[in-house]
Amino acid sequence: MEDARGEEENSMFETGHVLGALLASSPLLARAWDRCVAAADGGAGAGASSLGFVHGDGDGGDGGAVYVAFSGVEAALSVAGAAAAGGGGAEFFKPVRLGGGDAGRLFAPLVAADPEDAAGEPVAVQALALRGFLKLCGSPEFQMVLNHIRGKAVVFTGHSLGGAIAALAALHYLCISSSSSACAPAPPVLCVTFGSPLLGNKALSKAILREQWAGSFCHVVSQHDVIPRLLFCPLDAVPAHVVVGMQLHQLPMCALGPGRVGAAVAARMADTNQEALRQLIQEHAGAAAIEQKLDATETRGGSPYRPFGTYVLCSPDGAACVDIPTAAVQMLYATFAARCTPETSAASPEAAHSCYGDLVQSMPQHLLLKRLLGAAPAAAAPAASNYDAGISLALEASGITGEATEAAPARQWLKTSKRVGRSPSLNCASLSTRLGRITPCRAQIEWYKASFDGDTGYYDAFKQRRSPKKFHKANMYRIKLGQFWDGVLSMLDTSQLPHDFHRRAKWVNAAHFYQLLVEPLDIADYHRHNLHRTRGSYISHGRERRYELFDKWWKQKGFTGTGADSGDTSTTAAAARRSKFAGLTQDPCFWARVEEAREQTESAKGERDAAVLAMKLESLREFERYSGELVESKEVSVDVLAPQSSYSLWVEEWKELKLRDEVRTILFHF
Repeated sequence: MEDARGEEENSMFETGHVLGALLASSPLLARAWDRCVAAADGGAGAGASSLGFVHGDGDGGDGGAVYVAFSGVEAALSVAGAAAAGGGGAEFFKPVRLGGGDAGRLFAPLVAADPEDAAGEPVAVQALALRGFLKLCGSPEFQMVLNHIRGKAVVFTGHSLGGAIAALAALHYLCISSSSSACAPAPPVLCVTFGSPLLGNKALSKAILREQWAGSFCHVVSQHDVIPRLLFCPLDAVPAHVVVGMQLHQLPMCALGPGRVGAAVAARMADTNQEALRQLIQEHAGAAAIEQKLDATETRGGSPYRPFGTYVLCSPDGAACVDIPTAAVQMLYATFAARCTPETSAASPEAAHSCYGDLVQSMPQHLLLKRLLGAAPAAAAPAASNYDAGISLALEASGITGEATEAAPARQWLKTSKRVGRSPSLNCASLSTRLGRITPCRAQIEWYKASFDGDTGYYDAFKQRRSPKKFHKANMYRIKLGQFWDGVLSMLDTSQLPHDFHRRAKWVNAAHFYQLLVEPLDIADYHRHNLHRTRGSYISHGRERRYELFDKWWKQKGFTGTGADSGDTSTTAAAARRSKFAGLTQDPCFWARVEEAREQTESAKGERDAAVLAMKLESLREFERYSGELVESKEVSVDVLAPQSSYSLWVEEWKELKLRDEVRTILFHF
């Protein structure tokens, strides 16, 4: 197996530098940067806004894309006074949960509870960027822009704090687009940030992967820029004046003014010990890089922030793309720690943070020059494989030479990230094969159901252990299927499957069909062993976790059924959809409700307290309405109406109970 994997790797060409070269040689980055400069300058001209963003259509080469660029100057100025006074960045960059208030409404699909991660951390973003975006989003100007770009190809972009705000704007746009049309594909959206600080925690990264939006985010990072790496440090150690000062550094000095807080921040930033700042970032980014494993938890006291999307690591030699969050952390550290020349090492943090204009202009020229002059040396020293050659080119493009100390670990990190990136998809493919092998077990239970549909129904046959030989086989298949699906959920819990696994129609449909077929047998087994008397109601105390998750998968996928939990009260519409009874009863907990109704009916027969009896009768009336709607709309299987089924027996018991004088009196008053 390992040999096969090695052969696969050696035969696969590393694409990180190829994508980086393609992106660097296209006009996209240069055009996005031009919009960022316009936003930072106050956006003079058409499409400008006093709130710190500009928008306008691209030229013919953009395919009709609309650019919306954001400035972080307003957000920086709002905290400049406090930043100039000193202190850590915990107050400004603390993670704020998205699932509540205005933020929860603006990002509703993104913060929806992850079914398999309900007990995990909530989705959170840094406070300063969120504050800037909420102020912007509440303005009529921005709402007009959202209406203008609806249905068009959009490029959101921003530099520094403006990049973080642009990412939030892109996420909001994706959220409202997906909410307005659940079945339609996501709109053509790209968010290009330059030197943006980290925005969200690991839960945000997972949520973006789950929604399949990671490909919409492109973060351009120069080799020695401190801002994209600074929030790897513990937040109380982050010098807030550096982040704020870097953003305000883009403004002309005359705009800051000698007596303004911006000037005070700039003066404080000038006094910053650059080497100490570099060491701080290198220490904590290195620690984060070493700790990055599939399921590693953040170190206590460290930063909660992690990357998402694609990182374009730039140097004068080119660009390399990394789209695995784990590898992005590691490469952000490796490129920052590698000091190639004394000139780049001595460059000020301000220069490294404002160099993107020069980079996007010079990278295409460097790539062309290397292509013309680099063929002969490459032929003289061939690499071991195309894959290794690709890794070497990616490292060189990101600014890590073969002589750098970080070259060896960075090479290994890139190789590992490829395996990690492929594993969930490979596991999913393998799981599809196992699903095919387990399907005969499901078919056997379907046959078992068909053999009892005309008499007692398969629920009651299983509960009463009719035909012991058939019962034992059905019970064995029930257990095998349960073990298979529990194994699937275990893989999902440990990130061994794609993050959007539970939204893929194939698996949602398979899980739902399994649930409708087998959960009635679990309910029958629960009541056959009288566990409802010792543990309590099946629905609240006996239901397996997998069924609760499958319910959520089905509802999140957009499927609805008629029943107690579906919220659909239109029996006419349901009847129009079905001309015959369903193959399987659409409420998987139907039989548990029948059992509760039978117990209440029996209890009501001996009840002497009129008030208590009235409550029980009202509950039975509710069940009568609910079950009647299911039957009328044919949302039940034929086994429900079998002559000796529990439901048919309850119908007769309920009729008898309603004929009693005291019951008729109470029902008359309802």
